[in-house]
Amino acid sequence: MTRNISFSLGEFYHLYNRGTEKRKIFLNKADYNRFVTLLYICNSTIPVDLKLQGRTLEEVIKNQRGCLLVKLSGYCLMPNHFHLLIQENVENGCSLFMQKVSTAYTMYFNKKYERSGALFQGKFKARHADNDEYLKYLISYIHLNPIKLIQPEWKVEGITDRNAAENFLKKYSYSSFLDFVGYVRVEGKLLSREALPEYFLTSDDFLTEVISWLQYNPDSYKVEPCIS
Repeated sequence: MTRNISFSLGEFYHLYNRGTEKRKIFLNKADYNRFVTLLYICNSTIPVDLKLQGRTLEEVIKNQRGCLLVKLSGYCLMPNHFHLLIQENVENGCSLFMQKVSTAYTMYFNKKYERSGALFQGKFKARHADNDEYLKYLISYIHLNPIKLIQPEWKVEGITDRNAAENFLKKYSYSSFLDFVGYVRVEGKLLSREALPEYFLTSDDFLTEVISWLQYNPDSYKVEPCIS
């Protein structure tokens, strides 16, 4: 599969991929945690230190990484796919980062579950966030993905219980939503939030912006692919 996009230093991109044949790529908490740890370990111009294999994020966060390949500004992991919002930090950084993460996680997953072959559906996909309006939208789009776990058709039918949706997001630990709304946790060390424009001056500003998208507008979600 050919990816019809070129990456440029300092530009933002939405990177995403899902499991081959739509299979689940995260089967339990340990799998989610392993992928999150790899987001830290693999984001470096130096080779992955094999001694860090199997370590937790709390353990690897103490290690110096050298120069970052990308600046990770947001993420969301779902049972069968993931979304990343990144800024390319070095030449070819996006591609190298994704190659390292995908390879390392596939090796982990295949060994753990005694399988072989590809885990992800071809090459990762990418969209260029080439203007402020789209970049700001992406931040909400990525962080609202978990709503599909409690109401799969919410973008078609609208939200039936906005408070329940908001509370679910505040309990979903496999995205950077919690870091943006002010929770202090080790996962916050993954993010280079300073790379983003100052769209949200406070955590409340961020929450208000994201939750406002739950007031459904049918035309609002046509710019991003529906991954299921």
